[in-house]
Amino acid sequence: MSLYIGREASKLWKRICAETTTEINLLADNWKYILGGLIFQYIHGLAARGVHYLHRPGPILQDAGFFLLPELGQDKSYISETLFTSVFLSFIVWTFHPFILKSKKIYTVLVWCRVLAFLVASQFLRIITFYSTQLPGPNYHCREGSKLARLPHPQSLVEVLLMNFPRGMTHGCGDLIFSSHMIFTLVFVLTYQKYGTKRCIKQLGWLIAVVLSLLIIASRKHYTVDVVVAWYTVNLVVFFLDKKLPELPDRTGSASLLLPLSTKDKDSKTREENHKLLNGNSLDPADWRQRTQVNGKILDDANLVHADATAMNGA
Repeated sequence: MSLYIGREASKLWKRICAETTTEINLLADNWKYILGGLIFQYIHGLAARGVHYLHRPGPILQDAGFFLLPELGQDKSYISETLFTSVFLSFIVWTFHPFILKSKKIYTVLVWCRVLAFLVASQFLRIITFYSTQLPGPNYHCREGSKLARLPHPQSLVEVLLMNFPRGMTHGCGDLIFSSHMIFTLVFVLTYQKYGTKRCIKQLGWLIAVVLSLLIIASRKHYTVDVVVAWYTVNLVVFFLDKKLPELPDRTGSASLLLPLSTKDKDSKTREENHKLLNGNSLDPADWRQRTQVNGKILDDANLVHADATAMNGA
């Protein structure tokens, strides 16, 4: 038994080392996209913090979701946050499964490049939307009489940049249309829908997205319009961006052992192929014969001998 465990542990360690090497090479080519996406997450946080300074509490707007769903109450508002955190952590774990499991379909770095692209595009639209019109927040700490409903003007630039982390991230007001929780949830579900392999998990993901939508409304963290707009906006963003972004290489079968070509490798390969075509060679290695240009025409070895003989007879 101990021998079997030791052998499997050795295989797992080799798999982790091999996958780490592959992902590091991919990160070397794509680190700018990853870094840009992470920086925009901070910019999105700054924007949400900034709109809180503009927030003015007022009467809660009439809302169909508030009418249909009973209010959970402030003591049960943690339920939606717990479910969202579970989705967030589960997706992160799934994206790193190629380091451990034998069966793999994705590259971790490349998947996160796509995910961050979807998030950045959706969050950019969200920033434009909630700065266009500030609605009175329906959440408990955003209502009239709450000390957190209005923020005093910042005393320094450092106060703005730090965003009163982490409390400022969880007790914001004014950044309503559309829901940031639903942006992350739908991007994760749509990504697993395309690259995941378990059908039951795909169905569970959509069910969780629907349940989370209802919990957000019942917790009075967002108006119904915030959730509805998120559903069709994120789906459209992912639909159009997915067509523009390069497709991920398939790792199933023997292809799982191959490292996708970097941009430099693709460029050098294209230049090499163009050079061969200009010299009259086809891309088939079996047809790589020496070619010579005579009177503006490209001839191979056999034609060259014939041309020489004709020239001698003419002389």
